[in-house]
Amino acid sequence: MLRAALVQLNTGNEVGPATDVAEAYIREAANGGAQFVSTPETTHLMEMNRQVVLGKAFFQEDDPGLARFCTLAAELGIWLHIGSLITKVADDRLANRSYLISPKGKIAAAYNKMHLFDVDLGGGEAYRESALYDAGDKAVVAKTPLTTFGLSVCYDLRFPYLYRAMAEAGAKILLIPAAFTRPTGQAHWHTLLRTRAIETGCFVLAAAQTGHHATGRDTYGHSLAVSPWGEVLADAGESPGVTFVDLDLAKVDEARQKVPSLNHGRSFETVYSEHS
Repeated sequence: MLRAALVQLNTGNEVGPATDVAEAYIREAANGGAQFVSTPETTHLMEMNRQVVLGKAFFQEDDPGLARFCTLAAELGIWLHIGSLITKVADDRLANRSYLISPKGKIAAAYNKMHLFDVDLGGGEAYRESALYDAGDKAVVAKTPLTTFGLSVCYDLRFPYLYRAMAEAGAKILLIPAAFTRPTGQAHWHTLLRTRAIETGCFVLAAAQTGHHATGRDTYGHSLAVSPWGEVLADAGESPGVTFVDLDLAKVDEARQKVPSLNHGRSFETVYSEHS
């Protein structure tokens, strides 16, 4: 059994205070017996203004929040997944980067969000992540003494081939931290997370942002833990806080034995036929 905790946040637009809030919840999770703690996308900074965010973001090696999270993981003796941080990769470019930190306080794995959120949701709500962020080009699967994790971030959720590839590479828990908008969350969040779990026979842990943020954005909340059979094991609702879930990792093999679809994939070609 693995005791995990999902930290649900309403992150503000200042790194220092947001890191303080996240740290308090991570400590609460560890005090509750969690061996693994996961936080949402953009854990210590929610900022959409281009010039402002470039002024507040840090290169990885200079990020005081990341340094604090590494120290905290070592102090508490936990595996700590920081869902993502806004990380500078150039003076004028960013990455949305997820970090898995070991109980020794070392970065065990890092993943840059691969699929960028360039959408028009209607009602004046539009996002163009690619205008400022560089997309990742590598899937990341991290084998640890706890289990094997597959890393992803938010909009990646809509691209099932990524999760199948990670499951085929050995992932047993898929991490999908997010800051889902309220319209898309209400329509698709639960369905997509349950589907990714069912398709891969993996547990899904999805820590989320929630509520109305300082920048005016609204996020959906409902951090979820889903079993490999598609059952919702925990739903955090819409309030910030810590949600615990105990995972029986034997359920991964059990689900995959019942429906061994990972073994049944086939290569194929697509034939296009047009008729008038």
